[in-house]
Amino acid sequence: MSRVAARFARVEPRRCVTRLVTGLLSDLPRKYCWTLAERAGDATPDGMQHLLRRAKWDADAARDDIRTYVVEHLRDEDAVLVVDETGDLKKGTATVGVQRQYTGTAGRIENAQVAVYLVYSAVRGHAAIDRALYVPRSWTDDPDRCRIAGIPDGLAFATKPQLAAHMVERALDTGTPVRWVAEDEVYGDNPHLRTALEQRRTGYVLSVSSTHHVVTHVGKFQARTLAAQIPERAWQRLSAGAGARGERYYDWAQIDIHGPFGQPDLWCLLVRRNRRTSELAFYRCFSPHPVPISELVRVAGRRWTVEETFQAGKGLTGLDEHQVRRWTSWHRWVTLAMLAHAFLAVTAATERHDHPAPDGLIPLTGNEIQHLFAALISPVHDLPHRLRWSHWRRRHQARARQCHYRRQAARRP
Repeated sequence: MSRVAARFARVEPRRCVTRLVTGLLSDLPRKYCWTLAERAGDATPDGMQHLLRRAKWDADAARDDIRTYVVEHLRDEDAVLVVDETGDLKKGTATVGVQRQYTGTAGRIENAQVAVYLVYSAVRGHAAIDRALYVPRSWTDDPDRCRIAGIPDGLAFATKPQLAAHMVERALDTGTPVRWVAEDEVYGDNPHLRTALEQRRTGYVLSVSSTHHVVTHVGKFQARTLAAQIPERAWQRLSAGAGARGERYYDWAQIDIHGPFGQPDLWCLLVRRNRRTSELAFYRCFSPHPVPISELVRVAGRRWTVEETFQAGKGLTGLDEHQVRRWTSWHRWVTLAMLAHAFLAVTAATERHDHPAPDGLIPLTGNEIQHLFAALISPVHDLPHRLRWSHWRRRHQARARQCHYRRQAARRP
């Protein structure tokens, strides 16, 4: 917490944010202002709600502190920046950025809020270091709606690849030690993002669709067309890294392609084949220096660490459990959830390095550290505190029910 303490000019919000983040690291089954305030011993959730909405502090500056903290402890010159998006299912239309859109969380089009995240993936561990809320055109084209949700004036529509490019450039501009960028095909198929990385001489292994066009010395073809011409002897069995059930072995092949600048760099199409189903996946790759195919495979495998980060962030630190509607509140909640998860990732990495697990035990994981930490910091509250909160919840819910009934009655013909 000392990393971000300077972002709060007054002692009251500094103490409040400590209680909030400590609550995010607890074992509460659901984490939002009501439950966190009750656990912290507050009489009402007003203080935490004020912290998220009206208190004066800079969430972007705290985000920069998180990036510094993560890089300081997980530093790796061969690290990979991984970009991906995740969605939170929502009801109604008032929550900032919400609309009916595809989200991988549900695997279909749902009423959801979608955000893009940047994860620093190193040998020692991985954690999110940046975030950007996707604001659809249905919002940016409606100034009144944006104003109600607290979206800054003049915010222009930005695609998800554009948001990803801004976050990657921000990380590189601050000197974040990284050699590669890995992204999903939503981003890999975007030529502007690839060009930006090439100009910065940053290597990438980007997923692309099977219909993605690449230029070889014999012409322009779709990725799947080129894959069909690969001879069997060209496939290599390589591991994309260790998973929950052991090494993830696939067949891999590499096809040289032409780069846009005619420079003597490594430009290729990497093809992955499932050894059981023969399903294919495609990656467009660039490196300012020649590297073996095993290195490209390693980077492609690192892309899955973003899914592990989402799972840990949502399962352990309440990344998706916010009950906020406005632009500022969303950024503040997500930033503090990232801070809580970064603590778990760094602590796990430090323990694995300084105190290797003895035979018969797996290394300490973020899940186990959160379990132990929650037991150490769990507060004990008396019965009157519990009863006061029960009374507060019932009174608040009664007011909410009355408002709903009045609104419903006003809509009747």
